[in-house]
Amino acid sequence: MTAPDPSAQILAVLQAQRAAFQAALPVPADVRRQRLQRVIDLLVKHCDGLCAAMEADFGGRPVLFSMMNDVLGSLGALKAARDHFEAWMPDQPRASVAPFDQFGATAFVKFQPKGVVGIIGTWNAPLFTLFAPLASVFAAGNRAVLKPSEIVPRTAALVAQVVAEAFDPTELAVVQGGPEVAAAFSAQPWDHLVFTGSTAVGKQVMKAAAEHLVPVTLELGGKSPVVVGRSADLRVAAERIAVGKGQNAGQLCVSPDVVWVAREQADAFVAALREVYDGLFPTTRDNPDVVPVVNERHFARVQGYVADARTRGARVETAGGADAGDAGNRRLPLSIVVEPAADSEIARQEIFGPAIMLRLYDDVGQAIDAINADGRPLALYYFGQDAAEQQHVLDQTLSGGVAVNDVLMHAALHDAPFGGVGASGMGHYHGREGFLEFSHTRSVYQAGAHDPRREWGMLPPYGPHLLPMMRAAVTP
Repeated sequence: MTAPDPSAQILAVLQAQRAAFQAALPVPADVRRQRLQRVIDLLVKHCDGLCAAMEADFGGRPVLFSMMNDVLGSLGALKAARDHFEAWMPDQPRASVAPFDQFGATAFVKFQPKGVVGIIGTWNAPLFTLFAPLASVFAAGNRAVLKPSEIVPRTAALVAQVVAEAFDPTELAVVQGGPEVAAAFSAQPWDHLVFTGSTAVGKQVMKAAAEHLVPVTLELGGKSPVVVGRSADLRVAAERIAVGKGQNAGQLCVSPDVVWVAREQADAFVAALREVYDGLFPTTRDNPDVVPVVNERHFARVQGYVADARTRGARVETAGGADAGDAGNRRLPLSIVVEPAADSEIARQEIFGPAIMLRLYDDVGQAIDAINADGRPLALYYFGQDAAEQQHVLDQTLSGGVAVNDVLMHAALHDAPFGGVGASGMGHYHGREGFLEFSHTRSVYQAGAHDPRREWGMLPPYGPHLLPMMRAAVTP
């Protein structure tokens, strides 16, 4: 029996949504608000079941973390969009064309929904990476199709079920499947496509989207760096980095990967980081607060990065107890890898797990140069009380977002854009900028009642006076 063609199935959903979208234009505020509210309601209703599904998919992910990160994070984005989008909708008056503005010509910008948006989510934040961008997509008046990650199959199946209970598939639908479905999904003629994931896969998604000239929002990653200035309180920096790195066992796209510390402060920082992390997670193997690495493949990958760095001469410290889990348990302590070789795997790859690199600088400019040479990360963090140094770090680097004297927190700003730059992605969601991302910004010129061009001799046949008049307008 021939397997169904995923491309044909996805295209059928897309075409049904597009036809419904076109038939229902324009999309009034009450319809947008009602859609946002239905997503909010389904998350509220099914939050416990969804958290249980994520716990099972990870093999023991704490319900508390899933509730905080995925449920409340998604609800925050959805409620912010619901409560503010109506102020973003009205046409914006713009300056008209001179001198026709003197004869009644006006201009304005109109914000219109693009149509049908495809959203590909991730396994590490399986609700947030679907529903946070959906908040901006619905606020802008679009319809959407979600593709959850197949790495968390229970969560994906439950998302499909609860969405089907709350929405007609011509408004919001869910497509499930593995890599072949994801590839078919990326290749469809969407009006906009959102992908969250690795830079390598992001390139494939963008290449597929280019076939139909589909605009993309890519939320990727990178080795998000931390610069700890000499003016920083090392204990505070160590605690906030430890707390951030412990979130989801480092399996977050904005998780700190590499920490830059002044050479003379390195030992003190490592001691503080180990002490704080040991306090947060005194044991590892059977600790319900420790999030497991999502599956055996990623478990082996993270362990391989650390082993490779140690083999190449790096110093490796361990925090969070030495009772590492096996492939069945998949809980790992935090590995602090000090000055790994430049060609080691942990130095070249995004870690996405419970390990962190420590780099040493004599001058903060060395850290800035290395950060700039390593691509533009999704997040950059600075710790310190030196305002001039802080400004220098921010001015001389580019990243998707920044947190000062903390980590991760900028991603929770629902009234500010979240997104990457360069290798860490393009486009954004959250806030007014998210509304604009999924809107077509359409310029409209409206002529006045009187057109003076004929009486001014500006229409054919042209007289000899017109060129001197044009030349007179060429001014500095």
